[in-house]
Amino acid sequence: MAVIVKTIETEEELRGKAYVHCKAWHEAYTGLIPASYLDTVTPEKCLRIALRWPDNLLAAVDGDRVIGFAGFGAYRDDSLRDTGEVYALYVLRDYYGTGAGRLLMEEALRRLRGYSAAALWVLRDNRRAVRFYEKCGFTPDGTEQTVELGAPLCEIRMIRRF
Repeated sequence: MAVIVKTIETEEELRGKAYVHCKAWHEAYTGLIPASYLDTVTPEKCLRIALRWPDNLLAAVDGDRVIGFAGFGAYRDDSLRDTGEVYALYVLRDYYGTGAGRLLMEEALRRLRGYSAAALWVLRDNRRAVRFYEKCGFTPDGTEQTVELGAPLCEIRMIRRF
C-alpha cells in the first residue's frame, strides 16, 4: 500500500470522494443507523454533495483510487472560539487498520494548526470511530446533541487541544 494524502483538486477526485462517502456510510453505519435512512445515502446524493462542497477536502489516494477523505475548516457555530473542526473523515473498510485514516487526520490537523483546538462530532455508539479519535488525541468534552438519521441518535463532541 502506498497511500498518499492530498488536496482534492479535480472533478475525478470529487467523484472518488463521493463514492467513498456513499460506500463508507453503508460500511460504517449498518447496524448503527436505520436501514431506511441508509437507503437514502445514494451515489447520486453523495456526488451532489461533493460537487456542491469542493473546498477544504483531502483525499487518501492509493495509486489513482480515492480510498478515503476528510473535510475540515472553522468550527461551524459560535459555541467554541478559536477552534477548527474535522467535519468528516471516512475510509473504505478495505483500508481499515492500514494507517490511511491516521494520515488523513494528521494532515487535517496540520491544516487546522492556526486554531488553539480542533473538534469533531461522532455517533456515541460508533465505538470503532470513538476509539480511533481517542488514539488521535481527541477526548469527549461532555457535549452531546441529538441528530435525526431515520431515528434520533446521540452524537458526542470530542476536542483536541494543540
